[in-house]
Amino acid sequence: QRCFQVRKTLGAIASPFGCWLVLRGIRSLAVRMERHAANAQAVAEALAAHPAVEAVHYPGLPSHPQHVVAARQMKAFGGMLSFQVRGGLEAAVAVVARVKLFTVATSLGGVESLIEHRASIEGPASPTPANLIRVSVGLEHAGDLIDDLLQALD
Repeated sequence: QRCFQVRKTLGAIASPFGCWLVLRGIRSLAVRMERHAANAQAVAEALAAHPAVEAVHYPGLPSHPQHVVAARQMKAFGGMLSFQVRGGLEAAVAVVARVKLFTVATSLGGVESLIEHRASIEGPASPTPANLIRVSVGLEHAGDLIDDLLQALD
């Protein structure tokens, strides 16, 4: 009963293997986050300059409405971004289908780059704009990721 109360109060206890994974990963976290944010910044800038892109939502861009606040509060702007393409639903779905390096999946912040058409995942009642694509930029070479997205947009 006492053990149950401790677990109920403090939460589940991680397994030894889970703890080992955390310890192993924490040593390289700073380097991975630097690459994650630098890659996302480069991808966001490339997307913002493309004529098929209507908007890029990334706090690292000066055009973002909260850029000044984000720059004051953070050292870097993270690896998550979204963008809206011209051409609506069909164009957004086509971009996601044409990428080669990105994995189509719902997740955040991993070492691999992921892409998804959020409205397709959420269904017909989705509040997400039909032309919005969400990207979790990973640790791959930024130039390769940019080239892949640009070929998918063309």
